[in-house]
Amino acid sequence: MTRLRSGLSRRGFLGASVALVAVTRTAVTQANADPSAEPLRIAVIESLSGPQASSGVLFQSGIEYGRRKINQAGGFNGRDVELISYDSGGTSSGASSRFQQAAADGCQMIVMGSSSAIVAQLSEDARKHNLRNPDRPMMLMNVGSGALAMTGERCHFHNFRMFPIASMSVAALTRVMRDEGTLGGKVFAINQDYSWGQEFEAAVKAQAAKGDFEVVGAVLHDVNRIQDFAPYVARIKASGAHTVMTGNWSNDLLLLMKACADAALQVRFATCFLDQPGNIGNAGAAAEGHYVATLSNCELNPDFAEDFKAEMGHYPVYNETGSTVGMGFLAAALASLPAGDKVDVNAIGKAMEATRIEADNGLQSLRAEDHQFVTPLVVSRVARGARYPVDGTDLGFVPVARVPAEELIYPVQASCVMQRPA
Repeated sequence: MTRLRSGLSRRGFLGASVALVAVTRTAVTQANADPSAEPLRIAVIESLSGPQASSGVLFQSGIEYGRRKINQAGGFNGRDVELISYDSGGTSSGASSRFQQAAADGCQMIVMGSSSAIVAQLSEDARKHNLRNPDRPMMLMNVGSGALAMTGERCHFHNFRMFPIASMSVAALTRVMRDEGTLGGKVFAINQDYSWGQEFEAAVKAQAAKGDFEVVGAVLHDVNRIQDFAPYVARIKASGAHTVMTGNWSNDLLLLMKACADAALQVRFATCFLDQPGNIGNAGAAAEGHYVATLSNCELNPDFAEDFKAEMGHYPVYNETGSTVGMGFLAAALASLPAGDKVDVNAIGKAMEATRIEADNGLQSLRAEDHQFVTPLVVSRVARGARYPVDGTDLGFVPVARVPAEELIYPVQASCVMQRPA
């Protein structure tokens, strides 16, 4: 584990200077490409309306930034990469309907992140589409969902996860907080009652079994249906917990933070999505000392942060940072391919498997056996004096430590039997 200081690394696009250099080199060879060559069309199928829109809109923004940087460096196949956005409405049925529309519109890739249920639906839609259309396959790049099944029984060649699973995030949080002496001996787990939340709770209990702490309470609640978290906060307080570990996101984390502030609950939070806009504002001064495990932190790459602000009008936050990491990895993979008349999705997938990036969080790669992103995680602490304060407060996320990928990655699941294209 590497201790971090603000400004430790200054790299280009997405912390992946290798990606930008490689794309620039490829742009030279693409300059003479046939202008009638097929462009790469990426569909963003996201929750752009409804209670999950606060997450989906930021995924869309980060993906758009990544597309712009690829095009500024020469595009792909001698053409600008195109991006078409579709609103799933936050439902699996809506996402499936948008998938059919994206296929009809000639999209070869889908990039999205919010909701494990939606990722599962889109992955299955892509699998079935590719069985019917082996000469025109579609690829799914998931930049925000950690459901374990997607690299297990639901794995397939055209499904890529550029995001950690719950056990990776919990392990990073536990290690850093334990080493800092801030974890405490009593932990309460509160999570949403679906695959991600269930797996997060299981990961917390697995860490407790190693002797790091005692789980003094655990609760699973409905997703995006709870309007008042006060009863849950009362349970946390009664448990005597020192730390609350949660994989909650979107409204469920925003409202939980507000309820904790209203009750003046004095506990420390360990999270994956605390950097969502509004969480620190809702928590107030009590947020100081909370932790978050993410793919990166803008303080490690201020050049990227400033460039993102110049392009998008604000500093990157929450899902924007994670989705730009995924797009940076895609940029490096695209850069390794020669220009051609057609977009070869299978070739892009194989290039993804071979890609290695030295990014601001460390070495990133993709495991070919199940298409799990192998990446270090950065654990940050909410503190005053951060370079990028949030929510109009004097608090921000200060990077504390980088936990190497080899300490976090889990074994390939026996249930993943990937059939590769010829």
